[in-house]
Amino acid sequence: MKKFAAEAFGTFALVFAGTGAIVINDATHAITHVGIALTFGLVVLAMIYTVGEISGAHLNPAVTLAFCSAGRMAWAEALPYLGSQCAGAFAASALLHFLFPQHATLGATLPTGSATQSFVLEMVLTAILMFVILNVSTGAKEKGITAGIAVGAVIALEALFAGPICGASMNPARSLAPAVVSGHVEHLWVYLLAPLIGAQLAVPACRCVQTEGCCGAVKTA
Repeated sequence: MKKFAAEAFGTFALVFAGTGAIVINDATHAITHVGIALTFGLVVLAMIYTVGEISGAHLNPAVTLAFCSAGRMAWAEALPYLGSQCAGAFAASALLHFLFPQHATLGATLPTGSATQSFVLEMVLTAILMFVILNVSTGAKEKGITAGIAVGAVIALEALFAGPICGASMNPARSLAPAVVSGHVEHLWVYLLAPLIGAQLAVPACRCVQTEGCCGAVKTA
């Protein structure tokens, strides 16, 4: 149960800080796009150091399912992980709605161009993110100095250059909660489906560059 509580708390922190930065920037214009991107990267880095040893600090259903596909964790653990991540995300969005009831979207990810453009961007961004995670993680755990810096940096990097077009969510839980709480679900399918596909594409890519067995049989994390 500690693993699931850690995932819930970590995902709460991610959504509260990340989408909170968007909400506060809309109200004050003080954070800027660069600040928002750095907030997402820094909170993930902090949560990897905080709960990485406990749950692996997935904080993302796409990451959890990709770890399962890679043989890094058992499929039986997937559903509790996903439930914990979504619970944390919804708690964060509910709190932001309480604090900023006048805000229309609560940081929901919405495409500025076509849905197809954002779909492809989200898929590729998540594939790159998951490729990094698989190559710096131990088993199904993102932990250690290398993992925290690498994963936090790639999230900030991708949010910096792609965020203005697609939102650079790369995380179904991060997109689901603010969309449902704010009622902006018209493009939600993009941010649920594209990251899931992108993360799965990273698994065979990892096999291409790593030694045999890196994404094969289940490992004990």
